[in-house]
Amino acid sequence: MKIICIGRNYSEHAKEMNAPVPTEPVFFLKPDTAIIKDNQPFYYPDFSKDIHHEVELVIKINKPGKNIDKKFAKKYYDEIGIGIDFTARDLQAKCKEKGLPWEKAKAFDGSAPIGRFIDKKKIEDINNINFSLSVNGNIVQEGSTKDLLFTFDEVISYVSNFFTLKTGDLIYTGTPKGVGPVKIGDKLEAYIENENLLAFEIK
Repeated sequence: MKIICIGRNYSEHAKEMNAPVPTEPVFFLKPDTAIIKDNQPFYYPDFSKDIHHEVELVIKINKPGKNIDKKFAKKYYDEIGIGIDFTARDLQAKCKEKGLPWEKAKAFDGSAPIGRFIDKKKIEDINNINFSLSVNGNIVQEGSTKDLLFTFDEVISYVSNFFTLKTGDLIYTGTPKGVGPVKIGDKLEAYIENENLLAFEIK
């Protein structure tokens, strides 16, 4: 199982990061050791002092595929979930300054908490899914798939040109604006519409 993360897929997030809005999907990978399931806590790592939350909708691939045409991409996932792409912003900045890859800032152990999935048939409009993240009861990020630069189907098609997608692969589809730091003791809760699908603490 691999985790594919789409970067800068909401224009307002690209702007808040002072990054150009992409003209094609930007993506990177996380290993399976990044996953945290079952609302288990996230343990703040010793190597960073600036971990940021990035809430994202997640699609789970349901069958193998390669070079998938966009018009068939919807057949490759049945469920949609929600997760966090934790980023060590201080490490990322140092890597960027030196022109180095920044996997250690994105793909470290525990950097991809993931919540429950829901059947996409229960979603009225895939192109207008509202989702949000609260920290200690305060909403800090809100997004909707209507604002995606690249839709789920476009992302699946594009990524499959480079990597064979396999059953169980996860695609984190991008974060809206409002990313920010977390600290020990924080409680994070993530929602699709009004349904709480992920809740955990920072320890």
